[in-house]
Amino acid sequence: MRLSESKISHIANLLTDGLNKDNFLPSSMEDEARKEIKSALIEFLKVDDEIDLVVRKKIASLAKAPPEGSQEWSILYKKYFREQEVRRGR
Repeated sequence: MRLSESKISHIANLLTDGLNKDNFLPSSMEDEARKEIKSALIEFLKVDDEIDLVVRKKIASLAKAPPEGSQEWSILYKKYFREQEVRRGR
């Protein structure tokens, strides 16, 4: 799942505001926390992109590779994606 820079920033702002509202985060640390949250989200999404590439290559390498967008392709994609997540400890 790819998110735009503005969506990532929005999510980071929502999380920071929630932590601050519930008194889990001092106001003096808001900017630092926002940056760390944004960085963590970006890293998490990079892993998804890496997994996506691996899965697409794996499906394409099948002897009878189903066409992308077909139901069979979607089933294989989800299966292989989950396998890669498990291998990476997610």
